[in-house]
Amino acid sequence: MTKAANLGFPRIGAKRELKQATEAYWKGAIDAPALLAAGAALRARHWQLQKEAGIDVIPSNDFSFYDQMLDMTATVGAIPPRFLADADAKPTHPNGSARGAMEAAANGQGNPALDLYFAMARGSKAAPAMEMTKWFDTNYHYIVPEFYKGQAFKLSSRKAIDEFKEAKALGIHTRPVLIGPVTYLVLSKAKSEGLDPLSLLDTLLPVYAELLAELKTAGADWVQMDEPILALDLTQPQRRALRLAYKHLAPHAPKIMVASYFGTYGDNLSVAADLPVQGHHVDAVRGWAEVDKVLSALPAERTLSLGVVDGRNVWRTNLWGAFEIIERAMKARGGDNLQIAPSCSLIHAPVDLDNETKLDPELKSWMAFAKQKLHEVAALAVAASKGQAAVGTAFEASDKAARAREASPRIHNPEVAARIEHVTEQDLTRRSSFQARRAKQRAAFGLPAFPTTTIGSFPQTEAVRKARAAHKRGEMSDAAYGEFLREETEKAVRIQEELDIDVLVHGEFERNDMVEYFGEQLSGFAFTQNGWVQSYGSRYVKPPVIFGDVSRPKPMTVEWSSYAQSLTKRPMKGMLTGPVTILQWSFVRDDQPRSVTCQQIALAIRDEVLDLEKAGIRLIQIDEPALREGLPLRAAEHEAYLKWAVDCFRLAAAGVADATQIHTHMCYCEFNDIMPSIAALDADVISIETSRSDMELLESFSDFKYPNEIGPGVYDIHSPRCPGAQDMTALLKKAKERLAPDQIWVNPDCGLKTRRWEEVKPALENMVAAAKAMRGRA
Repeated sequence: MTKAANLGFPRIGAKRELKQATEAYWKGAIDAPALLAAGAALRARHWQLQKEAGIDVIPSNDFSFYDQMLDMTATVGAIPPRFLADADAKPTHPNGSARGAMEAAANGQGNPALDLYFAMARGSKAAPAMEMTKWFDTNYHYIVPEFYKGQAFKLSSRKAIDEFKEAKALGIHTRPVLIGPVTYLVLSKAKSEGLDPLSLLDTLLPVYAELLAELKTAGADWVQMDEPILALDLTQPQRRALRLAYKHLAPHAPKIMVASYFGTYGDNLSVAADLPVQGHHVDAVRGWAEVDKVLSALPAERTLSLGVVDGRNVWRTNLWGAFEIIERAMKARGGDNLQIAPSCSLIHAPVDLDNETKLDPELKSWMAFAKQKLHEVAALAVAASKGQAAVGTAFEASDKAARAREASPRIHNPEVAARIEHVTEQDLTRRSSFQARRAKQRAAFGLPAFPTTTIGSFPQTEAVRKARAAHKRGEMSDAAYGEFLREETEKAVRIQEELDIDVLVHGEFERNDMVEYFGEQLSGFAFTQNGWVQSYGSRYVKPPVIFGDVSRPKPMTVEWSSYAQSLTKRPMKGMLTGPVTILQWSFVRDDQPRSVTCQQIALAIRDEVLDLEKAGIRLIQIDEPALREGLPLRAAEHEAYLKWAVDCFRLAAAGVADATQIHTHMCYCEFNDIMPSIAALDADVISIETSRSDMELLESFSDFKYPNEIGPGVYDIHSPRCPGAQDMTALLKKAKERLAPDQIWVNPDCGLKTRRWEEVKPALENMVAAAKAMRGRA
């Protein structure tokens, strides 16, 4: 019988229960047992939901209080030394000592202390957080493992074993999920010079073997080993590492299902086929064209998990189209060793479409969230087992929805298509070179050396959130809400003036999210009530849904930027989200190339840029934190993507006069392999996240001899830690070693929306002090 399988389920809860519990714990409102109980309740609910949906292979250990890579770091005891000396974390270990809890975690004595775990992710008063970056080409962020010379590993958490037993006690036999050892090492970072993380494989494998043996003893018959690096361009050492790892682990483990996703095997197919494992999961959504090669290459006795339901988008699966792929697999190898699954873990999809009570019925009929995707998987598995005669109403409904969506007049706008056709190379090019523009901008703004600014948003306080909710419910009038926002904006302007920041922002109090805010004002977008997905930790986002052609009916930000500028003589930045980021951080229509949708968004943003300039806003920031995120996983596809992505940014930005300064912002990504494209954006100023890497990210800009101006972030806004002026000055000194002094701006790593004013004010005061100290050294 063909089985229905799942690779992972959203951990956040349909009503964001995990966020509420975790943040309550951080605030001290609940204790550790209450937080652990909340996690257990979510796991039980999700296991039962999958069972009721007809899923035969249900995952465990896909739950996390913060991040699955951080969980693996805790499991193998790879705790950075700086956290072992941190005495500021709350004790959760029975001996009552915070240091004892950390040492116990490092020495494998029980589960790592919760506060150590969260300190590694978020930082503490004494220790900065571990680095964070994007998980492949998604908007999910993982905590980067870091290794040092002499790195040792030890089984330090039984989380995977405990959660398997927890499900077993509920009558649900699960398949535990682990990050595979090679993916874990390849995605890590060496903190000691000359250390190659892959060289630690021999030291790491015994810990994996011990864990797998314990899972086998506990009754696990299969384990899912996530090795998504198989979708990347691998080096020969990485390929050897995969063969070595599974040769070592196979004798100790239950049956192993190696899961690759987000792309095709490509030239790694022979590596996968050679692994001594019992099963393979393949992404047949992105890799549909490779399925026949996979069927030929993988030994017939191995179980094949076929990911035919898109785990990364919200569109309903065309079940007949998916079934065609399944039939090819069944014809090649039969159905007994076949599993039907989503393309990847469903953590990248919202939880439950049933909770959308206000969504347009027609649009809703085209969609499926994680819960609904489970039912699609189950329907396909039933059809595979019983034949086309058993397809039933699920296939009929799928076919009806697909035909209705294709024929809907809401999808296409002839005026948008005509405008796209008339875009020329001139539309993508600034009028003068950067050097010529720079001279005009410096004369216009008269800024000091090491000018200070922030990235855009200021704290979204409880008062701001309550007012927004009251306005949304109709309990606060438009006039009252507008007056409230004007007061908050003026407060932010006055605070920035008091702190002596050089270039101000208006604070974005009227905005809910940097993408959702714009999507709400653009045509072709739809919005959900509860379509939340995890970005990192307790930070969840509710991406818009792009269902049709995009255009801008009217100005979106001009009123608020103009009002803020009227309050001060200092320059005020206009704040926009760039076209690539709006594309990447939305659920995008799948019926036309993403490049076309991005170009439509770029034209809408261009209209806004020009209206801001007409209104007297002469510094305009177009944020593109997702530019690197959108880079295809294979190098052969990079050039085409970067060409259209850069062109879309330039289309949005290039229409302004020379004296108008265009800023952009990027964060939590590596730049070294895309530096020519970063330069090709031709932004006058780019601000980037660099504090977690201790300014190491600037090496890419220095080596490339990046010509324009740069604002390297001098403090990590995702951590509650407030660095001192000396800390920031030290970072700026490192920046000065790599950049010319007249290139450097001074700013935080990212927007300040998620922080509290009590944290923001002293941090920005220290930031300004550091900038002024550097001016004395310039």
